[in-house]
Amino acid sequence: MLTGKQKSFLRGIGTNLDPIVQVGKSGVSENVIQSLEEALTARELVKTRVLKNCLEEPQEVAQELSQVTGAHLVQVVGRNILLYRPSEDKPKIELP
Repeated sequence: MLTGKQKSFLRGIGTNLDPIVQVGKSGVSENVIQSLEEALTARELVKTRVLKNCLEEPQEVAQELSQVTGAHLVQVVGRNILLYRPSEDKPKIELP
């Protein structure tokens, strides 16, 4: 579980990130999960966007993605979701 200070630190880094995974009208599909897994493995901190044609609410999508990938939910702002999962081999982001 992340502390408030750690979440604040990650939100600061996340403001400059572009969304690299998008959830569309098919919702949380296997393709979305696979893309997110690859992105989390490569980057640790990933911003995801829930498109307007998605039938689910962004908060619901965020919870589901967090549970499926084992990532920490850092923030949900509008339709953007910020997820963090530390690398097991070589952590790139050192939390305070």
